[in-house]
Parts: sequence; structure tokens; C-alpha cells
Amino acid sequence: MNSNKIQEQIENNRRSVSFDSYDITVRQLFDMIQEGLIDIAPEYQRHFVWDEVRQSQLIESLILGIPVPNLFMATNKDSSWEVIDGLQRLTTIVNFLGDEQLIKKTNANGIKLKLKGLEKLDTLNNSFFEDLPKSVQLMFMTRPVRVTVLNDRSDFELRYDLFERLNTGGVTLHPQEIRNCVYLGKFKDFLQECAENQDFLDVVKMTKNAERTGNREELVLKFFSYYEDRELFVHSVKEFLNDYMAKKTESFPEQTAYKSLFEETFARLKQLLPQGIVRGNRTNITPLVLFEAISIATADIITDENQQILDSQKLQDVLNNAELTKLTTGATNSRNKLTQRINFVKEHLA
Repeated sequence: MNSNKIQEQIENNRRSVSFDSYDITVRQLFDMIQEGLIDIAPEYQRHFVWDEVRQSQLIESLILGIPVPNLFMATNKDSSWEVIDGLQRLTTIVNFLGDEQLIKKTNANGIKLKLKGLEKLDTLNNSFFEDLPKSVQLMFMTRPVRVTVLNDRSDFELRYDLFERLNTGGVTLHPQEIRNCVYLGKFKDFLQECAENQDFLDVVKMTKNAERTGNREELVLKFFSYYEDRELFVHSVKEFLNDYMAKKTESFPEQTAYKSLFEETFARLKQLLPQGIVRGNRTNITPLVLFEAISIATADIITDENQQILDSQKLQDVLNNAELTKLTTGATNSRNKLTQRINFVKEHLA
């Protein structure tokens, strides 16, 4: 084991990270949520999974003064905080203290928390917050919670890493769900708008679970990133997509042109492939790598000055071409394979 190489790798991957830490009372946290100063990551709030007993145990721990894990936040440009890790804990506090309107705003499926399943404080079972003695209410509201805040001098890449490493919400987040929380701005909104395009939905066949967990937005992101920057792709799809999304979050002057290209591409594909991007008699789900080859080749043809007239039969034939199948299965995450499969489609449509 080469210690010099280890040290070099550590130094190369170390970033300048700036954190602030605070001890904030439950009351202050609740007030900040009410005032919109803490954003409980609406992009993945549907993943709130704690049941009433687990929520009640957190409330019991706070009343008893038992330390709970730190909350991790990131500072937004407007100085508000966004939750990186702590969704379950903060939503529990809202469910216990909040009114129906705030609870629904924080979690559409949320309900007012009635304590249950407590063992140490079993006399509190079946109680709402308002039922507790005033002394216990005060004790709960003044309990401090440690909050660690990543300040706004830290970069997008680090914020993504923290979401991925620190999130303990009980459900693994899809990479695009994390991007939707990290790369806030008009490009993220644009991706979500494109993901609702009906022609796109008709052409790209996905499972309901895939649709719920950010796959649609990631396919739109892949469409634009491979269309524009495919020559920058090396091997890691996640890092490539993160880099592209960071770039477009900083500046996105192409919005009008890209919207037009996306709409025309998928309008054409819907017309030419009424069954969608699917192969023969196989499962009626769009292979993701095949999606890249067909959609980006189509976009290239549309933007070519010597634009070809796309042919439905040729497009259908290429879907089931054995050579393209080889290029879209197995080890496909390389720039060479990416360009080969896109060019293969373009050549066979000529």
C-alpha cells in the first residue's frame, strides 16, 4: 500500500468546506419552518416513512432530553436553509406542533400526531401536543437540537455528495431526486416541465415506480447533456450529469431553443413510433440506453442543416437491429459506445 499515493488522493479530493453549527430549540425550528426559513426538501417529501410509533419515540426522546442526531442543512442564496438530512425528524415536529394547514403543506399525506406506543412515558400515550401539561409543553419546546449548516460558499458537487451520504430518511433517493434538491433554478424547473410533455410520456414507456422517483427528469437531462456535451462524457454517468446540471444552473440562455428542439423531437418520435421506443415483442418498457440512441440521433437529424426526412419503417427496423442491440446492452457507459450507438442510428436512418 503506497502511503504517498493515499495521501495524494486524499489531498486531491479534499474540498474547502465551510460549516456553521447551532443549538436551536424545537420552538425556534418550528417557527423557522412556519416562516419558510427552512425548506423541508419538497422534491422528496413523499418519502416520509415514519409511522406514529416511530414519530412518538422521537417526541419522547426530546422531552426526556435524550440526544438526537444532528440535523444537516444547506444555505440557499436567499439565506434560507434547505434540509439535507433530517426530513423525518422535522416533519415529525411539524406533525406534533402544527395545525392541519401546515402539516399538509409540509407533507401532503401528513396527519396530526397523537402519541402512541411509548414505554418510558406511557402516561402520554393517546395525547396530542395540546393535551400535555403546560410544563411538559414548555420542556419540549425549549429542548435544543444541534444543527450543522453547510454555508453558501460550498459548491454544488459537495452539496450533492452530502445529500447522497448523509440522507438517512429510510428510503434510498434516486440521483435525480437529489439533483432536484441541489440544483435549484430555472434549468431544474425546465427539466420538470419537459418531463410532463405528453409526446415524451407517450414515447418513453416507464414503470410507475420509475416515474415517481425522478427517472423521467433524468432522461430529459440525459437528452440535453448528451445532445450538447457528449464529447465530454468519460465513464461516470452520475458525475457527467451533475456537471452538466451545475453548468446549466449557473447559466441557461438556450431555454427557448432547447424547448423547441425537445418538443419537435418527441412529436416526431410519437408520429413515427406510435408504440413508443420499445423493441419487438419484448416487455413494453423503453430500454434507457436505446432511448439515448434514438432520441439524440433524432435531435441531431432535426438540427442538421441538410435535414433528412425521417422514415417510420427505417426507424422501426433500427429498433430491432441486432447490431444496435449489441451497442445498447452490456458495458455501455463509455463515450465510444455512446457515440457509436447514436451514429449507428443516424446512419441507418439516412
